[in-house]
Amino acid sequence: MAETIEVLVPGGQANPGPPLGPELGPTPVDVQAVVEQINDQTAAFDGTEVPVTIEYEEDGSFSIEVGVPPTAELIKDEAGFETGSGEPQTDFVADLSIEQLKSIAKQKKSDLLSYDTKNAAKEVAGTCASLGVTIEGEDARGFKKRVDSGEFDDALAEA
Repeated sequence: MAETIEVLVPGGQANPGPPLGPELGPTPVDVQAVVEQINDQTAAFDGTEVPVTIEYEEDGSFSIEVGVPPTAELIKDEAGFETGSGEPQTDFVADLSIEQLKSIAKQKKSDLLSYDTKNAAKEVAGTCASLGVTIEGEDARGFKKRVDSGEFDDALAEA
């Protein structure tokens, strides 16, 4: 019967220490092989916390499923800041370009409720509002109005 372990690891930087080592130590899997496979599959998220699910069998075989980091983590990584604003409606900590927002929306699209990149970008903008991040120099509410008016239709078109 398969067993499951769920952990958060830094993308491309997992190692046999915590949190993986203590979880995998008592199992029959090759810890180093798991670490290498996780690092290969999470390299694109360099350093960003990534949810990983490891399913293993008693014979030592395993499979790894890599999730997408939380939206807030992707925004922080893309914009280059550590923590959000204590007063996100008035004190802004970063500004994203439409290209950066679209990149995050595409990464998160499978986890969001949106059917297209335009609406996924609006969902990501909602997270920007709670972090104190502006988009194209405007707060998230203003940005969403501009998206709804069609101003960014070309920039947010499906690629």
